[in-house]
Amino acid sequence: MTNALDIYQLLPKTNCKQCGKATCMAFGAALLSREVTIDDCPPLKEDKFKENYEKLSQMITPSGEASESGMIVHTEKCIGCGNCVVACPVNVAEDPHGAGSGKAPTSENVILRVEDGVVRLSNVNQCRRFGKNKIMCNGCIVTCPTKAIEFV
Repeated sequence: MTNALDIYQLLPKTNCKQCGKATCMAFGAALLSREVTIDDCPPLKEDKFKENYEKLSQMITPSGEASESGMIVHTEKCIGCGNCVVACPVNVAEDPHGAGSGKAPTSENVILRVEDGVVRLSNVNQCRRFGKNKIMCNGCIVTCPTKAIEFV
């Protein structure tokens, strides 16, 4: 998973403030959290940083698919096992007789469900990692045997 230091290594490191941030490291952190885009760094668009621009684009693009909670489901890796569905504490609380008992969800209030052989997201605003009272829950990630779920 990409971190702010990985991003910083590819930035111009001029601390020019043209992006609106005090330092390139601050810009890297803002880029990681999607507060800014790569194009918000004018020096990065110069020819001498073209290779770094392309590397950053590849590094950041997959996260553009992230839900509001920062969750990405890589459907190409998902095998539809459903481990994440029954491990999600919100799913268990919202659907104790379905997802909470190891069966298919019987409620529309769940966050994760298997559809067409892969995990799909719904109600992501209910995820414990979302909103003002964030909890760094990782039940869905640690139970995924193919690492198809990640948070950014």
